[in-house]
Amino acid sequence: MSSGQESKFTVYSEYETDTSQTSKLLRKFKETPFVPIGMAGFAVVVGYGLYKLKHRGSMKMSLHLIHMRVAAQGFVVGAITCGVLYSMFREHVLKPKE
Repeated sequence: MSSGQESKFTVYSEYETDTSQTSKLLRKFKETPFVPIGMAGFAVVVGYGLYKLKHRGSMKMSLHLIHMRVAAQGFVVGAITCGVLYSMFREHVLKPKE
């Protein structure tokens, strides 16, 4: 291979590693840690709700699903709110004054 072709592959492989899905996810997790926490909490609430679906007793299915949706949305909104407050704290309080 000529050196021109090797440099093309080197640039492409560096670009590929910088834009892989895993690296994007890790970068986003470092920038905004509460969004993946909200997503995980949503999954936990839905999983728990589906588990409890079997033992709902005399509660109607639609009412159970509405409660499950509200709990999952509440967890996500709470996590996003905590994330916004954390980023505001990090930018305005911990940022050194210039």
